[in-house]
Amino acid sequence: MEGKIITVSREFGSGGRTIAKEIAKRLGIPYYDKEIIKEVAEKTGFNPEYVEEAGEHAPGKSLFSFGLGGSVGLSTSDFLWAMQRQVILEIAQKGPCVIVGRCADYILKDNPDAVHIFIHADMDFKIDRVVRLYGESEKKPEARINDKNKKRAVNYKHFTNREWGKSQNYHIALNSKALGIEKCIEAILAIVTE
Repeated sequence: MEGKIITVSREFGSGGRTIAKEIAKRLGIPYYDKEIIKEVAEKTGFNPEYVEEAGEHAPGKSLFSFGLGGSVGLSTSDFLWAMQRQVILEIAQKGPCVIVGRCADYILKDNPDAVHIFIHADMDFKIDRVVRLYGESEKKPEARINDKNKKRAVNYKHFTNREWGKSQNYHIALNSKALGIEKCIEAILAIVTE
């Protein structure tokens, strides 16, 4: 697998992160998820929790603006997007890896070595996973899932002008309930190791 970069976008609760981690492990290549947040936080001086929240949810209005290299001021959301984009491009230049979320599929859309994957699942499957992995909360599991996915979709649309989860934006879209986590992993490995 020379030069393959695998981006994994996923619905909350679909098992996309689990699938991505296992692909990286089996291929023996770096896995990037929270590492991107940490790097953006280090480059910007923002708190990692803030970077995580701002980088995956609907952009909001900001009282602050930043100038990059004499450019016109950017909102906090746009500034963090620019830094996240830079970090992802740097990661991709290092070689084969798996990158989870953060609009990496869009950022690397013109990279011929990148394979873009979207993992989705039926609601009952996602509810079961969310409750098992993250426990109960004040908000019902279905509402948590819908809220998180809606925020991801708005963020993606804002920065990419594309529809999050639309199959045309990815090389592969897999239903993790229908196939199972292991079959999704096997299918992706079969495609990227050809």
